[in-house]
Amino acid sequence: MQLIRRTFIAAAIGIALAASAHAAGSFKIASVQELSGAGATVGTNFKNGMDLAIKEINAAGGILGKTIDVTHSDTQSNPGVAKGLVEKAVDDNVVAVFGPGYSGSMMVSMNVTKRAEIPNFTGAEAAAITEQGDPYVIRTSFGQQSSMPRIARYMARNLKAKTVAVIYVNNDFGKGGLDMVKKALAADGAKVVAEISTASGQLDFTAPVLQAKQSNADVVFVYTNEEEAARCLRELRKDGVAKPIVGETVLTSQKVIELAGPAAEGAIAHVGLSADAPVPALQAFKVKFQKAYGYLPDHNCIKGYTSVYMLKAGLEKAGKFDHAALNTALHGLTISAAKEPGILMDVTIDAKGDLDRESFLTVVKGGKQVVTEVLPPLSAK
Repeated sequence: MQLIRRTFIAAAIGIALAASAHAAGSFKIASVQELSGAGATVGTNFKNGMDLAIKEINAAGGILGKTIDVTHSDTQSNPGVAKGLVEKAVDDNVVAVFGPGYSGSMMVSMNVTKRAEIPNFTGAEAAAITEQGDPYVIRTSFGQQSSMPRIARYMARNLKAKTVAVIYVNNDFGKGGLDMVKKALAADGAKVVAEISTASGQLDFTAPVLQAKQSNADVVFVYTNEEEAARCLRELRKDGVAKPIVGETVLTSQKVIELAGPAAEGAIAHVGLSADAPVPALQAFKVKFQKAYGYLPDHNCIKGYTSVYMLKAGLEKAGKFDHAALNTALHGLTISAAKEPGILMDVTIDAKGDLDRESFLTVVKGGKQVVTEVLPPLSAK
């Protein structure tokens, strides 16, 4: 009888321990990024940033007692593939989806997370992503409606530009940027005199640069992805274009500087995130990331890293692993870097899922991105 009792107690303890382990356990998130194709630089860097944050958070005990279990998928920079992968992630009952990073892919796939009512973090910047009123989108960087007024103001007021030639990539990202910079420049008394369309993955920039040069615009504004931006810079320098060359985020990024070499010198851009910014937390992240991956991080790396800490802050405010509660907690949330160091900079997520925080004006000097000015959050003006 005593043996039976001991056996029963042991079994009860075993069940309790198993239940406790299950309660601790883990929760699932899905990363759907461009790991190959034209967006490989963007997606791979975002993924690496995510993985670094996940490693740190899990080592510290996870979130609400559970560790993060992430599945990474490759969209191949194809919107159709991206949508299918997001559908698979939803079927897998993830707490949140991260990506895609390309605006065209995000525009196609975000309806899937909306129907499932699952929060969807994205580094995609097209203005239309949050203008559609999808209540489940959370940006990890500025949208074009936030960033373009800042760089347009710089071109019109600081560079005294009256005319601008825009070289842009002909996709949702590029066309959205073109529309927004035209609107922002007009508000400051300047205008776009040449709209020069290029293809994603374009190799030869001879014709676009010739068009920009012939426009005789005061400034050439380059709005493409990383590899194309580097090719464009090389052609602009080769063709002797002496006018200021300006961009938004990508143009002075680490990858473009590496690919363009000396041709990147003097390029100017507004950036929402920079590992070269005079912010101690960003400087520390730069050292940590380079030690982990052997190369210098760009803005995509920072977006991936901070997005996981945004998730952490949202879940801790919600207090439970519930899609609706998490989504409600994230929208309208202000995250302080003093309380959550992994966020790196104080940030506010508004009701649409757009971000507001400090940002930076940069120029390439000596093969490095140099921050020349820290701009306040839009809400501070």
